[in-house]
Amino acid sequence: MTEKERQIDILSSLKEYGFLIEIDDFGSGYSSLNMLKEVPADILKMDMAFLTMDKNINRGRKIVNTIITLAKALGMMVVIEGVENEDQLNYLKGTGADYLQGYYFNKPLPVKKFEELYL
Repeated sequence: MTEKERQIDILSSLKEYGFLIEIDDFGSGYSSLNMLKEVPADILKMDMAFLTMDKNINRGRKIVNTIITLAKALGMMVVIEGVENEDQLNYLKGTGADYLQGYYFNKPLPVKKFEELYL
């Protein structure tokens, strides 16, 4: 985010109008803990890069748990992106995340198909 103060003012104004502010893909790209301090966000969407099945899975899970605890302490809802298998689902059920999303549940769908399946 360039012009950080201006952007934060805009986000704060949007919140005053009732919009929810979301930090997307937290844990990848330009996200940082400083964003949690500066951005008046309501929702934290975490990237699943922490849970890839490699030799550091336990370390990744500790990071996920800590970030969720921190987000909750800041009054934020937590969405975990990229859930792809039952092992991830079973682990994530106990983390305190509010929502889980990913290919495990379904691939992205056109609105019409979504409505046929879920409404």
